[in-house]
Amino acid sequence: MASILIKSATIVNEGKQVVADVFVKNGIIEQIGKSLEHHADQEINAEGLHLFPGCIDDQVHFREPGLTHKADIFTESRAAIAGGITSFMEMPNTIPNALTQELLADKYAIAARTSAANYSFFMGAGNDNLDEVLKTDPNNVCGIKVFMGSSTGNMLVDNEKTLEGIFSQAPILVATHCEDEATIRANAERFRVQYGDDLSPEMHPMIRTAEACYISSSFAVGLAKKYDTRLHILHISTAIETALFDNTLPLNKKRITAEACIHHLWFSDADYEKKGNWIKWNPAIKTAADREAIFQAVLDDRIDIIATDHAPHTIEEKSQPFSKAPSGGPLVQHALIAMIEFYKRGKISLEKIAEKMAHSPAICFQVDKRGFIREGYWADLVLVNLNKPYVVSRKNVLAKCGWSPFEGEVFGSTVISTIISGNLVYEDGIIKDGIFGKRLAFNR
Repeated sequence: MASILIKSATIVNEGKQVVADVFVKNGIIEQIGKSLEHHADQEINAEGLHLFPGCIDDQVHFREPGLTHKADIFTESRAAIAGGITSFMEMPNTIPNALTQELLADKYAIAARTSAANYSFFMGAGNDNLDEVLKTDPNNVCGIKVFMGSSTGNMLVDNEKTLEGIFSQAPILVATHCEDEATIRANAERFRVQYGDDLSPEMHPMIRTAEACYISSSFAVGLAKKYDTRLHILHISTAIETALFDNTLPLNKKRITAEACIHHLWFSDADYEKKGNWIKWNPAIKTAADREAIFQAVLDDRIDIIATDHAPHTIEEKSQPFSKAPSGGPLVQHALIAMIEFYKRGKISLEKIAEKMAHSPAICFQVDKRGFIREGYWADLVLVNLNKPYVVSRKNVLAKCGWSPFEGEVFGSTVISTIISGNLVYEDGIIKDGIFGKRLAFNR
């Protein structure tokens, strides 16, 4: 493993910026300081560049096994590192669903062979696998995923006894997708009666409404408070839900946390006319007022993490009529530079971006020695040129699906280099061949 000396970088870390050098040896950040003089196998002149801790994405769908025509761990992990995401936590709604410890272990085995980035996988919860869920090892699995809404496949958990069992006995963090299934079905039926098959993307947030989200998320919060569950609610999409969370405790003391996703921070329902199915997600993108409320909750720490919910589908699948087109899209390659675009618009600081995309996921999930630029920590690092424009096109999309909801967007910054566990794996648009990702460990 080559040693690396990064010279004169503007380090964005733990609430401040400082120009310094970073020396990496044997995968670990050995020293941070001014004018370091170490012999290194690789030296990077980072003058004028910003060095961020590698982003930790706590919600991705890399589609392997079973759906690899859309994506796989090899392709999507490479897209992630090109975007400055050095670690990911992947969801269980693959085929077969990861509902047993054996199936979960299979996914870890695939990642060990193919992942360019560091990895962890959620154990899936269903209506009838509580015994398997409770076998989950807190020290090497990121969490338990509960679909409290039928967003994807057949993993809807709607049995109250099962939910009570999960929330009262889960040995680790429970992450939930919260949409109320009964509300969505009633809305969908009403629209079908009125419009038949002539539905359009603009109707998506009218079917998967703010009410559907709030009914489910408030129910989850109620269960968590009843049982003192460590609850993490994913992809908050409404203003009303932000009132369920508070900022009175430091993150490491919170029992209930929340996540916002890039698409809910960037788009609004006004974009459906132009973007159509390409921004069809569950939960749905909603109003500009919802978007601004979510952003404010990120800034004031009611919402703790910024993630992607990267969930690719093929161009052919997304090109179907609205009612047939699946929900989800690719985001890992452009998440960091999209957030830096908000910095350029004066909406968020670089320090807050590092906090929400690296520090907070590490704290929230108790990730061992990652998420910060600290001596003794794994060297997961990202160098960004804040003044080098990047144009998104299908020609430079690395996700296997070959498209992006950001196509045509001109971002003002570019990811220059990404270091994974001490390995320089991405530099000036080129990904180094090799499998560099490591399984995430957790201090619990």
